[in-house]
Amino acid sequence: VTCVEVVEAYVERIKEVNPLINAIVKDRFEEALQEARQVDKLLSEGPGNDYLEEKFPLLGVPITVKEAFSLHGMPNTSGLVNRRNVIATSDAAVVSRLKQAGAIPLGVTNCSELCMWYESSNRVYGRTNNPYDLQRIVGGSSGGEGGVLAAACSVIGVGSDIGGSIRMPAFFNGVFGHKPTTGIVPNDGQFPNAQGVRTSFLCTGPMCRYAEDLEPMLRVMAGPGVNKLKLNEKVSLEKIKFHCMDHDGGSIFVSPVDKEILQAQKKVVEHLEGELGVQVQRVAIHKMKYSFQIWSAMMSSKDSNGQEAQLFTDLLGDHGKPVWPLWELMKWLVGMSAHTLPAIALGLTEKVMKLNPGGNAKLVSMGKSLQEEMEALLGPDGVLLYPSHPTIAPRHHSPICMPFNFAYTAIFNVLGLPVTQCPLGLSSEGLPLGIQLVAASYNDHLTLAVARYLEKAFGGWVLPGKV
Repeated sequence: VTCVEVVEAYVERIKEVNPLINAIVKDRFEEALQEARQVDKLLSEGPGNDYLEEKFPLLGVPITVKEAFSLHGMPNTSGLVNRRNVIATSDAAVVSRLKQAGAIPLGVTNCSELCMWYESSNRVYGRTNNPYDLQRIVGGSSGGEGGVLAAACSVIGVGSDIGGSIRMPAFFNGVFGHKPTTGIVPNDGQFPNAQGVRTSFLCTGPMCRYAEDLEPMLRVMAGPGVNKLKLNEKVSLEKIKFHCMDHDGGSIFVSPVDKEILQAQKKVVEHLEGELGVQVQRVAIHKMKYSFQIWSAMMSSKDSNGQEAQLFTDLLGDHGKPVWPLWELMKWLVGMSAHTLPAIALGLTEKVMKLNPGGNAKLVSMGKSLQEEMEALLGPDGVLLYPSHPTIAPRHHSPICMPFNFAYTAIFNVLGLPVTQCPLGLSSEGLPLGIQLVAASYNDHLTLAVARYLEKAFGGWVLPGKV
């Protein structure tokens, strides 16, 4: 098939599905078709496929990009009302690398306000719906990306993750997502970008329907940074030391893990033991119970130069007047606020966190010792199986009742570990199940290899509406 035919097929699919899910918030179909014509011209006149494959590994592949990343000519609001007229005049670092590798962006996808909530809904673009059940969330903050991939409107996509923003949408939408080892893929060109201590927690990474697409995409996005990873090493699955943890130990802030999620994880353990002949070691890491508190304290801590973490309320103002969360809450109650309730709540939480510096310091040191414990446990050949979230894709608005459930993904951001989110078929209600695969720093190749294996064993992505 020609590249034009491929792009046209995806454009048609988006036109058919996007009115239902509202995942793509601005398209660039005309430009994409123009770029597809150039690809076909290059192929017809081209200097041979081997040369092209090396120079343009993603030649002609349709992609989508989270709206928080700048993509030339596209909006870059991150769902913030007072940025609604901001149009990107350049490409974010990873977007530029993907374009140079030959990829063709189809448009930008929805996110939560300022990328800090796990439902993708804002006052600029409205709400994105889960393709498996329109009454449910796509997750956040890379939720539009998760939905667009699940609905087969795009091949691969760009997400970012500071508390699970790649992995939660990948889980809720039954696709693959990878949070790389910290510091490998550049975060430049997204809004808001991390500052201070958060620069070592924010990760940009690939999302896709098929496990085999994660690695080539990661190679392009990482650029020269990829040399720190061992992606060329052959992985022998039988030699991996597998560890398994069913839940965080019972945090008071987080829902208990859903039975069907536990069942899916049990099936994975049985499969690995039965087919690979490995022994999956059950572990109970006590500090994981404090995941939410550790993440919060580390997110608001000072960096090594003593620089304070940027206040979320400053970001909400975005170079304008500072935002007073209590006043915004009053306005919200009468329908007058330009902000979403989760953003206002986060602003209030931030103020409360500042009241206990001593407690925060203890939690930061607990986080550091948990990091050492994890690195020692996983070592050069370990992979941990851990739930992606306590519940299957919740209904719209319900995250407000359990705001800290994202702790299951967030803890790995502050630990800096690579994690691959892997789908495991559908629940009894036809909603995606899945699991997180965690390795020690720079061992992304292990989790990617296990994801490819589990895709074959459990079927990977399932087309929505098929059941």
